[in-house]
Amino acid sequence: MNLSFEVLQALDAIDRTGTFAAAAEELHKVPSSLTYLVQKLEVDLGVKLFERSGRRAKLTHAGRVIVEEGRRLLEAARELEQKAKRIEHGWESELRVAVDEIIPFDLIWPHVTDFYKLNLGTRLMLSKETLGGTWDALITRRADLVVGAAGDPPPIANLVAKPIGSLKHVFAVAPGHPLASAAEPLTMDNVARHRAVAISDTSRKLAPRTIALAANQEVLTVPTLDAKLAAQMKGLGVGTVPECIAAGPINRGQLVRKEVCGMRDVTHFFLAWRDDEAGKALRWWVDQLDRRNLIDDVAQRLAAMG
Repeated sequence: MNLSFEVLQALDAIDRTGTFAAAAEELHKVPSSLTYLVQKLEVDLGVKLFERSGRRAKLTHAGRVIVEEGRRLLEAARELEQKAKRIEHGWESELRVAVDEIIPFDLIWPHVTDFYKLNLGTRLMLSKETLGGTWDALITRRADLVVGAAGDPPPIANLVAKPIGSLKHVFAVAPGHPLASAAEPLTMDNVARHRAVAISDTSRKLAPRTIALAANQEVLTVPTLDAKLAAQMKGLGVGTVPECIAAGPINRGQLVRKEVCGMRDVTHFFLAWRDDEAGKALRWWVDQLDRRNLIDDVAQRLAAMG
C-alpha cells in the first residue's frame, strides 16, 4: 500500500505549516526525508501533489483530496487508539441499556447527558422492552443492563438483580362497560367473559408474560402502555393499569376502578445485569440507577403526565 500513516501525517503537516522545513521541524525529521516521502508517493501514484513556488508548498487538486481524506483516516486512527486504551482500562466500546416500557425516557436523559460529559467514546445503545422482554434481553445478550425489569428474575448465570421499587395496579374499565356497574368484588370468571387489553411482550426466547389474563380470554394486544390506557378508556377491553397512571382518568370519570378477587395488584421492578461482564461504563450506570425508590420517581412522573 502506497499510502501509509507516516505519509499522511507528513502531507498534513506540510499543508498546515506551508513549507517542508516547518513540517519537518514539527515532525522531528529532516526536510530531505519529507521530500523523499512526497516524491516517492507522487511516483507511486502517478500524480503531482504539490505545486512548489519558492519556499511555499501548495497542494494540487489531487493533493488536496488526499490530504483531506487522509485527515479523516488519521482522526479515525487516533480514536481507535484511544478506544483501545479505554478498553484496556475497563471502559466498554459500547453499552446496551434496555429500558422497560414503564420507565419514561425523561428519567434517563439526564444520565445520558452526564455520561457523554465523561467523553469516553463508549457507544450508548438504548432500547425499549415490555413485560418479560427486559429479562429476555439479558438472556439473549441484546442488553448489558436492564432498567425496570418486571417480576421475578429468571435463572440467568451471574445475574445481579437489585430491587428498585414496586407499583400498585388497579383493574379499570370504561364507564359504559358492562363491568362498570357490576357488583364488587368481581371474580376472575366475571372478568374472563370480557375482552382484555394487553401490551405485547417483547420476549424472543422466554415465554411471553401476561398480567391478569385468564385462560381462553379474548385479548386485544397493543404495543404500548399509552395505547392500552386509551383502548380501555374507549371501552375496547378491560385490564389492570398502574395506579399512578389510572388515577387521572379515574378522577376525570374516564375510567372506573373495580375490585377483583384474587388478582395480583403489585409488580416489583429490578435493575439487572451480568456481573461477569460488567465494565466501568456499566458500573457507572448502575451507580446512577441503583436506588430502591427509583420506581417512586417513575410513579410521580407518570402521575404528572396523567
